[in-house]
Amino acid sequence: MRPTRIIISGGGTGGHIFPAIAIANALKRIEPDCEILFVGALGRMEMEKVPAAGYKIVGLNISGIQRGSILKNLSLPFKLIESMQKALKLISTFKPDVAVGVGGYASGPVLFAASWKNIPYLIQEQNSYAGMTNKRLGKKAAKICVAFDEMDKFFPADRVLKTGNPVRKEVIDIYNKRFHGSELLKLDPLKKTVLVTGGSLGAGTLNKSIEKHLQDFIDQDVQLIWQTGKYYYAGIIGRIGADFHPNIRVLEFLNQMDLAYAAADVIISRAGAGTIAELCLIKKPVILVPSPNVAEDHQTKNAMALVKRNAALLINDRAAEDTLVAQALELLNDEARCETLSVNIGEMALPRADELIAKEVLKLVVKKDI
Repeated sequence: MRPTRIIISGGGTGGHIFPAIAIANALKRIEPDCEILFVGALGRMEMEKVPAAGYKIVGLNISGIQRGSILKNLSLPFKLIESMQKALKLISTFKPDVAVGVGGYASGPVLFAASWKNIPYLIQEQNSYAGMTNKRLGKKAAKICVAFDEMDKFFPADRVLKTGNPVRKEVIDIYNKRFHGSELLKLDPLKKTVLVTGGSLGAGTLNKSIEKHLQDFIDQDVQLIWQTGKYYYAGIIGRIGADFHPNIRVLEFLNQMDLAYAAADVIISRAGAGTIAELCLIKKPVILVPSPNVAEDHQTKNAMALVKRNAALLINDRAAEDTLVAQALELLNDEARCETLSVNIGEMALPRADELIAKEVLKLVVKKDI
């Protein structure tokens, strides 16, 4: 009998790609001989990250709606038709036993094609609010793996399974690393430290909020690990200089996120589902500033799932520039509240999501004589 074949589709952002790779790695641990093919969108970061993780990927010529540009959107129907045709061809040639969709532009055509070819498929819905495409695909999905409660309002309840979101294991391994992390970042491990991260690309609002109030960190002798993202780093360094103050570390990207997490006492972040999954596992007090530039405002809904359980603080994007730093410093000095937030966010952690999802994928496999 031939090895199990699995297509994993989706990507676009690290929030989709890293969980997909984590699921693939878990599948390989459970069934080392299985064959995995990724399908992504041409020009998106999965076309680089997936091969770097050791997996083959095929790209579809597909993109999302471009806000404010009617001309760019005229080609979308043609791209969709082309992507559907290619997805159908991929399924006919690769002959997968099961398909997995993690969200992103490529996920829709692949799962629709799988449905047409009677291939069972699983959706890994990362957010607390399902998007339009996943809600449609969920009607025929064999299983929908979710990370938040009450997802049966979007999907058939008998097919929903709460597994959590897969995370990169190396990122959440922070035990006993505070001194190492502080040393690497040239900070004092005995001083209170705030970590600000807007992801690999960065977050404009977070950067503006921090830059406007840098003196507040200095005045209170608080250290700052400030990950700006690649779009903003050069401009910020150009304005404040590379060595602004010994307490301030400005970085374009954090290659060892575990050490930054370990060195921090309070974390400021956007509210992507993957990031929230990591934050629950590292169990530190968090202030979430949801991005307003996402479909269905799902980051706010993600953040509210934690706020309702007193597991994080939320600051609206529009209010951040004036209030974020003040609230972060206030939280940093409130040990009782920090402890409460840490305990409550830790109780929401789901540490074995990758293995649980991989097992559900393999349960859907029905070997055929092909």
